[in-house]
Amino acid sequence: MKLLVIADEADPGLWDFFTKEKLGGADAILSCGDLPASYLSFLVTMGNIPLFYVHGNHDAKYDQNPPEGCDCIDGELINFRGYRILGLGGSMEYSRGPHQYTERGMRRRIAKVSAGLRRGGVDILVTHAPARGLGDMDDNCHRGFQCFRELLDRCCPLYHCYGHVHLQYVPTQPRLRQYGDTVVVNASGKYLIELPDRVEPPKPWWRRLARRRA
Repeated sequence: MKLLVIADEADPGLWDFFTKEKLGGADAILSCGDLPASYLSFLVTMGNIPLFYVHGNHDAKYDQNPPEGCDCIDGELINFRGYRILGLGGSMEYSRGPHQYTERGMRRRIAKVSAGLRRGGVDILVTHAPARGLGDMDDNCHRGFQCFRELLDRCCPLYHCYGHVHLQYVPTQPRLRQYGDTVVVNASGKYLIELPDRVEPPKPWWRRLARRRA
């Protein structure tokens, strides 16, 4: 399975000169935030594949004009083709704007999905902000969340994909870094990740029973 992760800047190769081959055979797109709703709607329409997104700190406009045809996973734990994906959008609070959180506020968001994490963990963590000390910066806006780092320590996902800190902000910053068992990906622009296919678990028996009775 291939996933195209995107964030922060619309890629001209996709936006202005789109061909489906430029998606790299992706089975889905994961947006880590701060992208125009029209860009996400364009990709999901032209690519004809699912697109899952979280909010960036500049995505308040999504409230009035959400990306059409896309699925918001902000604060949600979903299953896609056997992989569990957790979305946590927003940045560290710096101006009291929407989609900005204190460390305590983000911990509360994680607590809301804690039951699901205990049952099956998470394979891919999709955030807008980075984890503290893993690709962040020292100013209030671009500081990472310590609770994300603790989440990586506790759940050991395969990937943590984030945006917010554009690669050109720190030219020496790597796109990829290894943190324990987790590959940490700065999704600024676009990047393709590949995972082995998984067989999805069977639906719970009560859902199968309900379908037979329908």
